[in-house]
Amino acid sequence: MPPQLIIYAIPGFVLLILAEIIITTIDNRHRYETKDAASSIAMGLGNVFTGLFTKTIILGTYMLVYEKIRVYTLGFEWWVWILCFFADDFSYYWFHRISHSVRFFWASHVIHHSSEKYYLATALRQTWTGNFTGTFLFWLWMPFVGFHPVMVMTMQAISLIYQFWIHTEVIHKLPKPFEYILNTPSHHRVHHGSDLNYLDKNHGGILIIWDRLFGTFTAEQERPTYGLTSNIHTYNPLRIATHEWVAIWQDLRHSKSIKEALHYLFDSPGWSADGSRKTTKQLRQSQQNQ
Repeated sequence: MPPQLIIYAIPGFVLLILAEIIITTIDNRHRYETKDAASSIAMGLGNVFTGLFTKTIILGTYMLVYEKIRVYTLGFEWWVWILCFFADDFSYYWFHRISHSVRFFWASHVIHHSSEKYYLATALRQTWTGNFTGTFLFWLWMPFVGFHPVMVMTMQAISLIYQFWIHTEVIHKLPKPFEYILNTPSHHRVHHGSDLNYLDKNHGGILIIWDRLFGTFTAEQERPTYGLTSNIHTYNPLRIATHEWVAIWQDLRHSKSIKEALHYLFDSPGWSADGSRKTTKQLRQSQQNQ
């Protein structure tokens, strides 16, 4: 099994959250909201718990591909680790971008965007259903080309740990070279914004270069409005974890055809047969037409 890096990082997460609470209290920001932060922590603990069951299945799937059909054996040399870093980050970008454009994957990822607050505790607001619904398949090409599964899952953990510290408003911006290459608090605040000009932007994990290359980068201008375009107004972890799946089920029940049902499942979040809801693309078009 790959090392449980997330478990080892938890004490660091706790210390950084405490430091952020102290800093924001001293300068009178008072950004922390107890119920919201508690919900995020509960979601994080639930993610760790479900991971106890799913990580073994994921590792087994990666190992099956690696052992049976890999096209090359890359080994564990230092340069392979560097290649693995870029391959993992590239995979994360596309997983993340597609999770914003395909409702089936959005149903798991929406959990992370459901808080209307933005502080380090928000980073812990993680899905309970993502591994069960196949998000790990975005990395399946890596063991196929020869990256060892332990290496792949280690890089996934490193990426997740890195992304913890960027969920803060305490840090404004880093020096320009870092802002150009890395995903930073400024870039990720944009990603969590529900403002129309910020929607579905800055999908990077550790690096922001993929967003710059593929046209999804937007620099932070005004302070974002955090949360969803239609917020769920609950601190109940079970409802946070399942609300979009429940909404999908309701839409599927009322679908008038298989084609319509498939749209509800795999089209962009916000798609509706009667036009009563809007996708991000439709919202932007409406704004342009005004």
